[in-house]
Amino acid sequence: MTKDEVADPQKLDLWLEVDGKRYQNGNTKTMVFTVAQLVAYLSKVMMSLQPGDVISTGTPPGVGMGVKPTAVYLKAGQTMKLGIQGLGEQTQKTVAAK
Repeated sequence: MTKDEVADPQKLDLWLEVDGKRYQNGNTKTMVFTVAQLVAYLSKVMMSLQPGDVISTGTPPGVGMGVKPTAVYLKAGQTMKLGIQGLGEQTQKTVAAK
């Protein structure tokens, strides 16, 4: 996806489900640093960014460790599905650690 295909990268909904249950809902407007700030910093100080590079920025509220009263952790065989408005979705299946 190119810059002209995303009207405002600071107004994108994001979500994550595990086995069809929604655990996380968020929006890029709540990020500590803007997308522009992250790209500028990484380009200046850390690396040369290329089309298709992914910048991992963290996660919206709702992670399993924070679920009350009992934390929820991933188990082998579960299916995670996540998405970002306008950018798409992806699905992964968890496997046991070796």
